[in-house]
Amino acid sequence: MAGQSSNTSDGNNLLNQAVQAARQGNFARARTIAQEALNDGLGDAAAYHGFLGMVCARQGDLPQATEHLSQGHALRPHDITIACNLISILMDQERDADALVVATVQLMHKDDSLRVGRFRGFLAQKLEEFATAVDAYEFVIAKQPDDFECWNNLGNARSAMGDHQGAVTALRRAIEIDSTAAPTRLNLVSALEALDLPEQAEAELIKAIDEFPEDTHLPHQLYIFYKTQLKQEEAVLALMTAAERDPNSADIQLKLGIEYGVLRRTEEAERAYKRTIAINPKELDAYLGLAIQYEHTNREEEFAPLIALARKNGIASEPLSYIEALAMRRAKQFEEALVKLDAVPADVEPIRTTHARATLLDRLGRPDEAFAVYTEANRLAYEDNPTEPLDRARELRKQLAEEIALLTPQWRDSWHKIKVTDDRPDPVFLVGFPRSGTTLLDTILMGHPRTIVMEEQPPLNHVEDALGGLAALPGMDSHAVAKARDHYFTEVNKVQPVTPGQLLVDKSPLFLYRLPLIRCLFPKSKIILALRHPCDVVLSCFMANFRLNSAMANFLRLADAAELYDLVFQHWEASLALFPSSVHPVVYERLVEDVSAETRPLFDFLDLKWDDAVLDHSRTAKSRGLITTASYSQVTEPIYQRASGRWTGYRDKLAPILPTLTPWIDRYGYGS
Repeated sequence: MAGQSSNTSDGNNLLNQAVQAARQGNFARARTIAQEALNDGLGDAAAYHGFLGMVCARQGDLPQATEHLSQGHALRPHDITIACNLISILMDQERDADALVVATVQLMHKDDSLRVGRFRGFLAQKLEEFATAVDAYEFVIAKQPDDFECWNNLGNARSAMGDHQGAVTALRRAIEIDSTAAPTRLNLVSALEALDLPEQAEAELIKAIDEFPEDTHLPHQLYIFYKTQLKQEEAVLALMTAAERDPNSADIQLKLGIEYGVLRRTEEAERAYKRTIAINPKELDAYLGLAIQYEHTNREEEFAPLIALARKNGIASEPLSYIEALAMRRAKQFEEALVKLDAVPADVEPIRTTHARATLLDRLGRPDEAFAVYTEANRLAYEDNPTEPLDRARELRKQLAEEIALLTPQWRDSWHKIKVTDDRPDPVFLVGFPRSGTTLLDTILMGHPRTIVMEEQPPLNHVEDALGGLAALPGMDSHAVAKARDHYFTEVNKVQPVTPGQLLVDKSPLFLYRLPLIRCLFPKSKIILALRHPCDVVLSCFMANFRLNSAMANFLRLADAAELYDLVFQHWEASLALFPSSVHPVVYERLVEDVSAETRPLFDFLDLKWDDAVLDHSRTAKSRGLITTASYSQVTEPIYQRASGRWTGYRDKLAPILPTLTPWIDRYGYGS
């Protein structure tokens, strides 16, 4: 017994010497003393292993630290300090699974300090063992109810398990404990979105943005939120706030350029892209974005200076081949443009590049190749698209079918008798299925000094949304109509102010299925109906590179496009039968053959004196700035007839949809 006591005493003395050396920063001496004592069997082996583990770690020798701590843990498995040091060293080596093996549930329950529980929760969450993480966090919280980090992590772990309501409860508790942690607000927003509570998620984000005025992530997250909600204008406002808070972020400026482009705010888009280049001259997407803006505003003369700037700033030649191809396409150098597109890397504007290739093949008279490439471009547009364009397209078609069923004489007769008393002239509406020549027609109308053309702007849509859609119309009385008219003209003045004596032309092709609303609000309105061969229209829509709102998403597949055409014209014909209207048709095929002959009766219909200036549509197109439709590159050209009958070159590709379109081919006189 005396010998054992002497060994213990000697061991304790040596351990004290080692500890003293470590405190003085002499880790090599501390390690030597402890290792020799351990080799000689002096003192408590578990204590020496634990000490050596710490010293080796301080020296950066993590393998030896792990070895000593593992042996110490094996000798003394319930020693919380040794266990926690071993867990920490294993985590430093990214050995999270091994660390979790040490942080057992039994050890967690024996640890009054709760360190093991916190480690266990964190490790399990990192390893995506979320149920284990939840149990560990709940154990800690039961004993330490004000542990902010555990409440926050518990919320995230519950979300990962699909328990979003439990996540909201945990995250709200975390915010109660510490309201200064902005990331927790974002976690809460994510949980609320998962519960399909967008209003609450939006409110939390807006509140957090106000409370954290320096934080750039919060307004950026609000921007992402609005994008998922398809609220484009709100998304841009949120992004502008992010830009104000971080004006030197090239990423935010680039996103601003993209979003301004979506809103057709060309000058602001260009400024944002140029600002991006000023911040980061090597940001390729900014040059591509500028090129697209120049393309849509028919400013092909800007391509060469843009390419020169990009090369000066070190942008490689291959991605710039895309911009060069755009210039060559405008110059009708189709073969050369195809060669340029071959040089464009696969990850540079893949949808636009593929679509440009298809248009070139079409212009070169290679329909089989063109159709295959158009199909590929459309597939790229809807695959992996987070806004689910095909689902949104399907939902619109379902809505139209439901509205058609509503359009009965009994429904019409249930309306209030309405009297419009204000003296504001009703607008003219230019409607027609997309790609029926509406852009050419509105350009001709713009050439008249007494017209003001509003091209595909949202005033009527805003009014309809405020009213509650088609089903709300029977309940509207004269007061409600007057209020809705006020709303419409207020929105018009925001985007296209109209002076006395000017005739407002509201051009939106798919207002074809808004006739009941138009007749309710504007009983004296005249309507211009643009018509074109149904096969040419549907094919052209399939070939166009539209922005994918719920309507345009129908053009990603031919069958969907044909179904939409059928539904839209069913809606139009049923509505026209219920609400006879002053309608003047303009036939595309006749328009491109003889503009004057087809448009003179139109101006008579509109009570506008003929003006030869309307025939110079190319001049008008050049002066109009941004052209917001897929026809932007065509309206500045001399009027051509090559698009009439183009579908015949694709007849075999359209065969599956001909049964859907044939009734309309006959109805509008194209069958003979």
